[in-house]
Amino acid sequence: MPSMLKSLKLLSDPTRLRILKLVENESLSVAELQEVLGMGQSRISTQLSQLKLEGLVSDERSGKNNIYTCTADPDLMDVARLAAAEVPEVAADEAALRHLLRKRRDTSRAYFDELAGRFGKDYVPGRSWKALAEALIKVLNYRVVADLGAGEGTLAQLLAQRAEKVIAVDLSPKMVEFGQDLAIRNGLTNLEYRIGDIEEPPIEDNSLDLAILSQALHHAEHPERALDAAFRILKPGGRIIVLDLLQHQFEEARELYADRWLGFAESELAAMLEKSGFTSIETIVADRETAAPKFQTLLGIGARPA
Repeated sequence: MPSMLKSLKLLSDPTRLRILKLVENESLSVAELQEVLGMGQSRISTQLSQLKLEGLVSDERSGKNNIYTCTADPDLMDVARLAAAEVPEVAADEAALRHLLRKRRDTSRAYFDELAGRFGKDYVPGRSWKALAEALIKVLNYRVVADLGAGEGTLAQLLAQRAEKVIAVDLSPKMVEFGQDLAIRNGLTNLEYRIGDIEEPPIEDNSLDLAILSQALHHAEHPERALDAAFRILKPGGRIIVLDLLQHQFEEARELYADRWLGFAESELAAMLEKSGFTSIETIVADRETAAPKFQTLLGIGARPA
């Protein structure tokens, strides 16, 4: 029989407590725990080994993965839940777990990932992701759209060909001046550039049908505030699209590209969107660069409840 004193000592470590709380109701693999906790594989495996040795978790082989389940005494779990209430990361863990479980239920995702992986592998004249993206932009049916952190506004100008009105927001006066001049030369009278911060965009509340943050969130001082602001300026039923970098370790990006954050984990982006109030959240790694440092593009979407 496991020693209660040893078990309590194990759970005095916040990481082990977080892991036990996660596998209490859902059996999870090490890879899934990595995604939720944002920790390395070796660290998680070490903690699981200690929990298993004391009989607090068990594992079962499933294909290439070990699946871990909570086997702790119910009385111990009562204490664990009380202790977990004092660990600030637990709420984010729960949000990340909900996102993970939504992904599990999406049985078609693996199929579509496979399809996406094949697109562009074989050369076909005239077929490219660029052409496909431009075609899809042409059929977008949003009245009022904002490109937040627009830079010179290439995306905004593509969107302006279809939307009734596009607002491009950027912090750099030079970028805004360049983009506005280009829009005038191209006759895009429905495209307006505004100087502003994505954490406090100069846009009225409840006025947008679609907000886009394309490679902008990792430049924000406070990414959560940028998502809160996007929620606020969207109409009920409006949607958000986030394109950013998947979490990486290329530290040079801070100096080369003025990046504030080294990308985001899927679960981290999903948790931030949920905390801001968005629903119908989906995330996917949409692209993987082959050249070093092999950046990956993270796509997240959500909706403001109607």
